[in-house]
Amino acid sequence: MGDKPGLENMGIEELRQSYQGKKVLVTGHTGFKGAWLAIWLNALGARVVGVALAPRTEKDLYNLASVESLLEKDYRHDIRDSVGVREIFEAEQPEVVFHLAAQAIVLDSYKDPAYTYETNVMGTVNLLEACRLTDSVHTGVFITTDKCYDNKEWVYPYRESDPMGGYDPYSSSKGACELIINSYRNSFFKKQQKDIASARSGNVIGGGDWSPHRIVVDLIRAIEANQPLEVRSPAAVRPWQHVLEPLSGYLLLGAKMMQQRNQFDDAWNFGPESNGAYQVKDLVELLIKYYGAGEWLDRSNGTHLHEANLLTLDISKAKNFLHWRPALNLNDTVRLTVEWYKHYAAENVQELCRKQIQEYCSQWNSNTVN
Repeated sequence: MGDKPGLENMGIEELRQSYQGKKVLVTGHTGFKGAWLAIWLNALGARVVGVALAPRTEKDLYNLASVESLLEKDYRHDIRDSVGVREIFEAEQPEVVFHLAAQAIVLDSYKDPAYTYETNVMGTVNLLEACRLTDSVHTGVFITTDKCYDNKEWVYPYRESDPMGGYDPYSSSKGACELIINSYRNSFFKKQQKDIASARSGNVIGGGDWSPHRIVVDLIRAIEANQPLEVRSPAAVRPWQHVLEPLSGYLLLGAKMMQQRNQFDDAWNFGPESNGAYQVKDLVELLIKYYGAGEWLDRSNGTHLHEANLLTLDISKAKNFLHWRPALNLNDTVRLTVEWYKHYAAENVQELCRKQIQEYCSQWNSNTVN
């Protein structure tokens, strides 16, 4: 792997040049990360097409930030429907694809494993097939998760070359996706001169997430209800990061693939620095500090379904070859997250998001690896 001269320290203006005027299809744009990505792509001048199910609630970021107004076309479609997905690609002729649509809740995957596998595995196959059969597509970033690894809960961070696995249905479905993406890459896309990469990130927090079973969401709801938060795994260690951190990695990865073919179509980790993994209780206490309200109770003695207690990512590959690194520490991450939740009800949410993207970009440019 290597860079063309001038690609080192690719900053925000270089991202704009890469995406300006491009037809970019985003699946899962009504979800938390997808809505933030759609806002950012619009700010970069991309022509964004969204494909997703309806948002869960009226408070979802997609609704609060009026994301629909930023899209060239907005499709409500289930990615399990292969024919419909193919028809959308045929109609829109996208150049770049970001695939984020998924059943992304671990606990929900225990309740309905079949739906989880249908959405995550066959949904990914349907998107890969659409990319394969649509000549206009030349670049794709398929988002999976850090939970795709065969997690031994050891102290060493996981590298992209480590084995795939997954204890629960959600995690194993994402491990399967990684194997399938790699198979399509080697079997079809390299011959077609299409660059398709996969991206794995850790536990993401930030403003606008109202998904169930998420620690920040649960705390905000507990604070608003004037009740203590019950934490079932306070000692679990997670690589916490602000939502804009992995999104910057996804965008940079897509831009690199467009700039230099057959060099970056691979699997990539996007997580915090090696000292950026913290226990759940550390995050909760910091959130309460910045919010200025709230309390939590230890419910670790209760019976609950299996979730990994330790998982961290090795981001050396992204740092060395993409020249990407995280821009925020945990304090910055929590501060931005709390600021969003404290101001969303009284401000223009789309502008609030743009302001936070701009602040992040300033920090990201100043922290780019040389």
